[in-house]
Amino acid sequence: MRKTLAVLTAAALSLAIAPLWAQPAGGPRESANVASARAAAPFDPTGYWVSIVTQDWVFRMVVPQRGQYSDVPLTLKAQAFADAWQPGPDEAAGKQCEAYGAPAILQIPGRLHVSWQDANTLQVQTDAGMQTRLLHFEPSADAASAPPSWQGYTRAQWMLYRAAAQRAPQRAIPPAGQAAAAANAEPQGTPARYGWLQAVTTDLRAGLLRKNGVPYSGQTRMTENWQLNDGGDDYGGEWLTVTTILQDPQYLAGPYVENALFDREADGSKWDPTPCSLGE
Repeated sequence: MRKTLAVLTAAALSLAIAPLWAQPAGGPRESANVASARAAAPFDPTGYWVSIVTQDWVFRMVVPQRGQYSDVPLTLKAQAFADAWQPGPDEAAGKQCEAYGAPAILQIPGRLHVSWQDANTLQVQTDAGMQTRLLHFEPSADAASAPPSWQGYTRAQWMLYRAAAQRAPQRAIPPAGQAAAAANAEPQGTPARYGWLQAVTTDLRAGLLRKNGVPYSGQTRMTENWQLNDGGDDYGGEWLTVTTILQDPQYLAGPYVENALFDREADGSKWDPTPCSLGE
């Protein structure tokens, strides 16, 4: 229940809170002194995360049967495509990863490994399908010439705001770490910085939202809001909520909203890379 509420909170924040500072997607930096994306991050997204399936279990844990398109606002053209789709020809054509594209990958139960490729590029790897997404906080030099791909091209920005209110109580810091924490602390009286990650993905190769043939086209635009939730030791530690809005003029009759939740893991000992498959 608490994680369902967290998803709703993340969605509400993304719509209701206007950031006081944000790096405009697609726009130049204001000056060379602006911090890198890594330095400006309001939370640490790096590490290993595991899916928590709290909704759409029947569509995410098993391959849905033909005709099970519940909750997806498909156009008639999309329904006809899904009804006629067969995995065999696509497997023969080497398209086993068409259900592991950016619009679908976070809905596949598995693990994420998030790391900084460089100071302005966040890398998101999945063990399911062995996919790699790059979230660019600065324009990539070869973005215009890159062909459409399963993961597309993603521009990211921190949506930051300052809160004058006192920070929430922090977990106790062991004595050995208190000196380092004090050295890195913001000056007394500095408003706390909060925010979330917004990412917009385009330049996608047409693929599948579900392994029963539900399609998305190359015209799809995907907007994501990533937010860290910290329940503390009493409520299960940290988890990520990712709210995704898909818009596809060809196959979706309206915006399609998905939510994905991930619990932080201590390390990568359970990381289990598995190739793409259109089967179970």
